[in-house]
Amino acid sequence: MKDDKRFKIANREALIGVGLAIFNFIWWFVFAYGMGDKDPSKYTYILGMPAWFFYSCVLGFVVMAVLVAIVVKFFFEDIPLDDGKEEEQ
Repeated sequence: MKDDKRFKIANREALIGVGLAIFNFIWWFVFAYGMGDKDPSKYTYILGMPAWFFYSCVLGFVVMAVLVAIVVKFFFEDIPLDDGKEEEQ
């Protein structure tokens, strides 16, 4: 079982998913706490939202959606989930 190519592909794709999740958290944390740690009277606004919220939540969502689409299209592989033993019988 350990030599099965599907497990190597699944592990690689899982690590990519974890990496994307960590990137998403870092993006959100840097913008939310980096820009949102001021006096609210000094906030700048984008489309009626505080800039920290826009960059961390709105733009962060768009960036992550594009990154996930790119990763799925170019780095993930379509593999069969069955082990092929049913065909042998």
